[in-house]
Amino acid sequence: MARWWRGAVIYQIYPRSFLDTNGDGVGDLPGIIARLDYVASLGVDAIWISPFFKSPMADFGYDIADYRDVDPLFGTLDDFDRLLAKAHSLGIRVMIDQVLSHTSIDHAWFKESRESRENDKADWYVWADARDDGTPPNNWLSIFGGVAWQWEPRRGQYFLHNFLASQPDLNFHNPAVREATLDNVKFWLDRGVDGLRLDAINFCFHDAQLRDNPPKPAELRTGRGFSADNPYAFQYHHHNNTQPENLAFLEDLRALLDRYPDATTLGEISSEDSLATMAEYVNDQRLHMGYSFELLTDDRSAAYIRGTVEDLEAKMTAGWPCWAISNHDVRRAVTRWGSDAANAESLARQLVALVCSLRGSVCLYQGEELGLPEADVPFEALQDPYGIAFWPNFKGRDGCRTPMPWSGDAQSGFSSGTPWLPVAESHQALSVHVQDAQPDSVLNGVRHLLRWRKQHPALVLGNIRFLDAPEPVLAFVRSERDETLLAVFNLSAQPVRWTLPSELPAVSPLTDHGLVSGEITGNALQLPAHAVFYARLG
Repeated sequence: MARWWRGAVIYQIYPRSFLDTNGDGVGDLPGIIARLDYVASLGVDAIWISPFFKSPMADFGYDIADYRDVDPLFGTLDDFDRLLAKAHSLGIRVMIDQVLSHTSIDHAWFKESRESRENDKADWYVWADARDDGTPPNNWLSIFGGVAWQWEPRRGQYFLHNFLASQPDLNFHNPAVREATLDNVKFWLDRGVDGLRLDAINFCFHDAQLRDNPPKPAELRTGRGFSADNPYAFQYHHHNNTQPENLAFLEDLRALLDRYPDATTLGEISSEDSLATMAEYVNDQRLHMGYSFELLTDDRSAAYIRGTVEDLEAKMTAGWPCWAISNHDVRRAVTRWGSDAANAESLARQLVALVCSLRGSVCLYQGEELGLPEADVPFEALQDPYGIAFWPNFKGRDGCRTPMPWSGDAQSGFSSGTPWLPVAESHQALSVHVQDAQPDSVLNGVRHLLRWRKQHPALVLGNIRFLDAPEPVLAFVRSERDETLLAVFNLSAQPVRWTLPSELPAVSPLTDHGLVSGEITGNALQLPAHAVFYARLG
């Protein structure tokens, strides 16, 4: 079976913000086609395209009304087929988002289900009677704030929504739902996609007994992907997601994928113990790869990164991880992990190098190769319902979703119309056009790094072993067959000195990676701010 995805670098495209070709202010599939040569120039192996399916766009495509059609906002099925063909001609694999746990309230299934308790789709969603006092059936909460139940007067029942009230949860306990879901997945596999990024894949099943979630102590109310003042953080989510029944469904999904030997799955997993869930979900019978929000947090310490990776390595002995430090749901990494604007460029390069040096595959989010900081979107321009609801304590996800800066003009070459989100002034000087012309830019540095990485099997496929080092130094060894490499990162904006462990074999520095590097003096390694040091061992 082909395993092209092992060690692959996957470039995430958020289509609304990539390139608009028709002047409506929203990016589209023809825009992706027009920029595929640019994507190929980066040296990535695949693209992951966030949802482009028919949708009312309450959650910008993650509320799907038709799994088998392209929303006119983005183009047509013919456009997608052209995109697929061009990507393949450039040697780029294509992965698409699949949002299986819930639909839009505009989906035909839900429109039928809500009409009565007797129709053919009556049991396709999670319906429950009110308690005697009219309140929801249990205490479950929505990630986007408030209760996770919405009253439907036509049925005289509540329906479950783990996200927006316009995103009702499907009832995966119903075998007809599972069968229809797999059939929708098959539609895209037959069309030729190379992989599926599975959104919120641990949310497919709920506790059939609808038991209350237990409370979480105040000191433990920290979450990944949501703010600590969100009531969602007040509970242990033992019953509204990550149910044992999901494992059998993942095995059915894998059986379908195995009929398409080149295709892969990447599951997004966010649970009470995401690393343990990843270990359970990712193996030869279930998902090919998994990633969680563990490195999408504010903690950038060497101890945290090491602990996270070692924890997963210990638990997921039979699976393959995928790492990301940025995506469309969190503040951009240069802002989240940076504190010194003077070192922003070296930090941006280091962050890409770091995620590309860990054992596993990699997701890079559009603009990460430019070193884009988080955009400051004023309240009156916000589009994200999550940010609007929690302003000003949490500003939502719009700051990482602003248009891709292709040129340095007012609209950044993104659209001839008014962009759906304002173009960030701070991004104009970091545009593709500007950085293309600068040999030492972040963009050209990332291009060089990704090609250099492919020359080193240890970085693509090797195992990983961490070395003891004081903060802010992160050090580990990657080994694959005859190649053993040392990777050392100074995670601070200040120079540091690290004494190399005496048990290391001969250290031969590698300097052709194009990054700010370090220098060995005697038995010590001198590392400038945000330096990355690679060396061959032995």
